[in-house]
Amino acid sequence: EVTSPIWSGNVLAYTEGLHGKWMFSEIRAVFSRRYLLQNTALEVFMANRTSVMFNFPDQATVKKVVYCLPRVGVGTSYGLPQARRISLATSRQLFKSSNMTQRWQRREISNFEYLMFLNTISGRTYNDLNQYPVFPWVITNYDSEELDLTLPGNFRDLSKVRRPLATQCDVEKREWWTNSHFKCEWCSFSNLTYFLSLANNNKFDHPDRTFSSIARSWRNCQRDTSDVKELIPEFYYLPEMFVNSNGYHLGLREDGNMICDVDLPAWAKKPEDLVRINRMALESEFVSCQLHQWIDLIFGYKQRGPEAVRTLNVFHHLTYEGSVSLDSITDLLLREATEAQIQSFGQTPSQLLIEPHPPRSSAMHLCFLPQSPLMFKDQMQQDVIMVLKFPSNSPVTHVAANTLPHLTVPAVVTVTCNRLFAVNRWHNTVAAEAAMNNLKILCTKLLFLSANNTGSNKRQITDLVDQSIQITTHCFVVTADNRYILVCGFWDKSFRVYSSETGKLTQIVFGHWDVVTCLARSESYIGGDCYIVSGSRDATLLLWYWSGRHHIIGDNPNTAPRAVLTGHDQEVVCVSVCAELGLVISGAKEGPCLVHTITGDLLRALEGPENYQCPRLITVTSEGHCIIYYERGGFCNFSINGKPLAQMDVNDSTRAILLSSDGHNLVTGGDNGIVEVWQACDFRKLYMYPGCDAGIRAMDLSHDQRTLITGMASGSIVAFNIDFNRWHYEHHNRY
Repeated sequence: EVTSPIWSGNVLAYTEGLHGKWMFSEIRAVFSRRYLLQNTALEVFMANRTSVMFNFPDQATVKKVVYCLPRVGVGTSYGLPQARRISLATSRQLFKSSNMTQRWQRREISNFEYLMFLNTISGRTYNDLNQYPVFPWVITNYDSEELDLTLPGNFRDLSKVRRPLATQCDVEKREWWTNSHFKCEWCSFSNLTYFLSLANNNKFDHPDRTFSSIARSWRNCQRDTSDVKELIPEFYYLPEMFVNSNGYHLGLREDGNMICDVDLPAWAKKPEDLVRINRMALESEFVSCQLHQWIDLIFGYKQRGPEAVRTLNVFHHLTYEGSVSLDSITDLLLREATEAQIQSFGQTPSQLLIEPHPPRSSAMHLCFLPQSPLMFKDQMQQDVIMVLKFPSNSPVTHVAANTLPHLTVPAVVTVTCNRLFAVNRWHNTVAAEAAMNNLKILCTKLLFLSANNTGSNKRQITDLVDQSIQITTHCFVVTADNRYILVCGFWDKSFRVYSSETGKLTQIVFGHWDVVTCLARSESYIGGDCYIVSGSRDATLLLWYWSGRHHIIGDNPNTAPRAVLTGHDQEVVCVSVCAELGLVISGAKEGPCLVHTITGDLLRALEGPENYQCPRLITVTSEGHCIIYYERGGFCNFSINGKPLAQMDVNDSTRAILLSSDGHNLVTGGDNGIVEVWQACDFRKLYMYPGCDAGIRAMDLSHDQRTLITGMASGSIVAFNIDFNRWHYEHHNRY
């Protein structure tokens, strides 16, 4: 079922009992897909990051369906226009048209993000096991008690296929296959996953074929000529996949050992260690400088043809795009047999490029101009970039650093306790550039412009808020394009939208129940659209949808919320929303934090220790790291599935926390005026900045994760140079 009047019942024929309902307004991307090597499928991505895949009779139907769907393309986050022709483009056309490779080269996106992009445009999808996303093995040492990520020997050579040890045999086989009609050096194109064997009466697969040990799987890949498995993305973000939490009986191996949880490497004491270290290895310089060579093998010019033969990278011919046309097979039995073979062998990704993939640029280091001599005691010049003092002495209680260069106005928006706000424009100007051993050194200057607070453009929110509301960073949200500021706490039970350019009120959204006490937004990923969550004094959470074109929109003309989230029994004081996970995490004055889906379902409570009962700050990443700060100095780190991972107590009254984009580093600041950086997984302190002479009320990171901007109780903002990689190598060389 599809809720649109333009949808023709003749286009999509439903099978008995197979149906669903998706709102057209929720569609964010439409990709052409293959099914059984035929270009007859579509995958539709929703606003909550879920997706659904349809297979149609032929390509003509696919085109007709695309022109009935909204004109969203494949998402502007890939640097492509919102056009239906983009949804119908080939994988190679998408690759050539997108700017993602350049962004990866400039290190604006991570290795993980770039690999997910390549998988997505090449047809890999979570909705088809034969085309599941594929990631590389990067670590080779699964036996040592400690893993040194500074040793090249612990990393795989990504320029080569993981050939088994019988090299001479492989060379002989290659010569024979080269002179034969049927060439196949590896029997299948597969990645490492597990599943129910439908051919075995819905029972689990044979125990000796079940994934049960990471070290054994790696050894098999080195020794078995028929085992060419790579990894799946979950190895880099989902520790739960290694735990048999349901206690399923998976059988006995031939050696008599019962299969239960996956056996971890010696250097990983728990699944969270494995995923964290795997991810750190993936993002390391050893991998970054050679990842393009693995891309050549899987997605690029070494995937097929003479280069594939030379590198022993040839698969069964029924794994390749364009190798067979099922419609041309008139014999029903032969067609069924061919389909079965395709399903058995898996499918190679669509070939994205026929020339070598460009390498990633070397890591760039920023050399900042001298900073202001104000405010600091025993400061270290490499830490503080600049200090800007506003005329008002009101504490800067909210900071939003939306500094992406493609924005119309890249800026740091600040709001003070008396609701005076400024759009401090962000300019990156290259003062010097030197090239030595392919290393670029950029000197960057930050120029902030203060707000114009005179005349008709006075930028102060003068509307009266409820006198009992304490003004904190949770009272404000700045949209991703810096054009609007959302403010809550008004006596009439509303939150309001103001233009950051003029300061004028543009929209009033009523909370419907009680005074709105806190706001949060998800990261924007297309056209400024995002989710807004409002928490109220009556313990209710409301989910709204922000459209960059239409402001807050609801399910009807009266701007009703998209979902009502219940479960708290006291005033909601803090909230965070993650669109990528489709989750909302919220905290009330007392009691546990709650996890809801964005559709309103209550999933679980995040229970801290007995004395951790008053949550005040929450931050969460797309990888599922959730850190909560409690009143009186307690911190807890939870997995998104509710598992407590670490805790600590600090003496400072913390006012602001944030996580780095990869979720590995936590930054905190509070009344003592000291910014501290911690390793999020175990709260080990990595770095402490020089103390300021005023408390810290708010913080945010620039888009490149290189600059930390803090709002001070004295009415100033301070910009710090931040270098997560440097601290990682200084403090954590061994694992």
